[in-house]
Amino acid sequence: MCLLRIPGYAFPKNWSLITVLFMTENQLVNNAIKALETESEAITNLIPRIGDDFIKACEIILTCTGKVIVTGMGKSGHIGCKIAATLASTGTPAFFVHPAEASHGDLGMITKDDVVLAISNSGETDEILTIIPMFKRINTSLITMTGNINSSLATAADANLDISVETEACPLNLAPTSSTTATLAMGDAIAVSLLKAKGFTEDDFAMSHPGGKLGRKLLLTVEQLMHTGDLVPSVKKDVLLRDALMEMTKKGLGITAITDTKNNVLGIFTDGDLRRILDKEISVHNTIISDVMTPNCITVTKNMLAAKALAIMEGKKINALLVVDESNKLIGALNMHDMLKAKVV
Repeated sequence: MCLLRIPGYAFPKNWSLITVLFMTENQLVNNAIKALETESEAITNLIPRIGDDFIKACEIILTCTGKVIVTGMGKSGHIGCKIAATLASTGTPAFFVHPAEASHGDLGMITKDDVVLAISNSGETDEILTIIPMFKRINTSLITMTGNINSSLATAADANLDISVETEACPLNLAPTSSTTATLAMGDAIAVSLLKAKGFTEDDFAMSHPGGKLGRKLLLTVEQLMHTGDLVPSVKKDVLLRDALMEMTKKGLGITAITDTKNNVLGIFTDGDLRRILDKEISVHNTIISDVMTPNCITVTKNMLAAKALAIMEGKKINALLVVDESNKLIGALNMHDMLKAKVV
């Protein structure tokens, strides 16, 4: 048994003390599973409804020269904000307008070149119906999502998407749960369909997500992280191992490049290579670096995404990379610490 306490909440008088204070763990789990099953069924039931109106809605948005204006009251409004954000981040300019605010001045944000996406489960939301004539007057296209295909809002639309559900996950069948989940899923379906139709790419996505780890993965290049100039550890092929180790210590990247007289990369020597040759009792004072280097080493170019360079490091189980130009000339170096510092990892 688990004791449920809700500080500051007064339970209804007609609730028994046992009902209020105790609920078995199985009941908690069963209630949660039932809610998820109900909402899952609501989404599954949307699939047969993806038809002519869905296609028309997508076509309207694809030919739109303005923005998608999403509107909705209450919980539908909260879902509308998320749909607008998803559209905007996947190549379809969009923003949310509160319908009550729209009738008090915010209608000025909407033009004839825009498309309005209005959301109402009942299809009879007064605040939305009040502003529909204004959309018609300026000839703005109207797409709706409603739970009643015969509602006033649905019949006024150029395309209506049926988001009706058989029952809410709420056991009282009152709180918007399954209906809001279905609405959100339909919004995602539109966004993904438009994304595909527009040929939206990872690079496009990155341009609207420059912040955070996602933006760093999609935007940062090797050139932005690599060490250059005198900070790049490098020795010629005929120097002693001792001198190569001094270069590695001085530059602090755990590696050194081995190059010829024209700065072409011939190989690499790493901390790992040092540990391996010490097991063989090789003298650091008499050994030439070219005799113990790793030839034909893995290199990257400056234009490569840092995330891809990181994937190479992880795949090859190495901690550093040399950066070369088109002619295989050494131009930089970077290691795992650079990736961690830039928060690419």
